[in-house]
Amino acid sequence: MEDNAARAPRHAWGMAKVEGVSMEPTLQAGDRLWVSYRRTPEPGRVVVARLADGAVVVKRAVERRTTVSGRSGWWLLSDNPAAPGVIDSRHRGPVADADVIGVVVGRLWPRPRVLA
Repeated sequence: MEDNAARAPRHAWGMAKVEGVSMEPTLQAGDRLWVSYRRTPEPGRVVVARLADGAVVVKRAVERRTTVSGRSGWWLLSDNPAAPGVIDSRHRGPVADADVIGVVVGRLWPRPRVLA
């Protein structure tokens, strides 16, 4: 696995905004998330990742897989797979380690809570 600190933005922390309903009931559209760019993803954690088409998404890291190119990656799934227009690893395959941008630590707004 690549060192997250080597590919991380200059700052260790950031925010993300949830769009859409693919992560319901865990997260709702409009939720503001606290993201660590330096934490290593673990199975079951919610992450922010960049898909091959450049879309930045919030998904749950389920398990380690190997990408088509043979690199290590993550199988990322939506918590609400029946939502219309959901795109995750079932459609795009594993996401390379380098494309997992950060690990969601908690929701800041509207109902603050730590996400485990």
